[in-house]
Amino acid sequence: MYIENTGLENLKIDLNTLDEILPQYGLIRAGQWDYERVTYDRKIVIKEHVYYLRVQGVALEGDVGAHDAYIQLKKPILGKYYYPHGIEYGEDENFPNSLVSKCEETLVKVQKELEALR
Repeated sequence: MYIENTGLENLKIDLNTLDEILPQYGLIRAGQWDYERVTYDRKIVIKEHVYYLRVQGVALEGDVGAHDAYIQLKKPILGKYYYPHGIEYGEDENFPNSLVSKCEETLVKVQKELEALR
């Protein structure tokens, strides 16, 4: 599920700033990157289900591996994890309203902080 109207999808920002700020909101860039793309994930466990809030970006210039890149963020997505197959993001998935609201609140805070640092 795409999370709309966060303002993040229009943001262009330095990779090192993202690496500093996003972990404060539980969005971690572990091994999810290559030289042109980055992915920050926040794992959310609610009762018997596991969800992932994902913020992705693509390098407009520079090299992610060298920690020297300028990133264009994409529209955030929310997915549900299914063992052992992985994460599903489809519109057919059911997401609790409270989870969606919490994710939207987090993304608004992230957007405001990143916007102030640009």
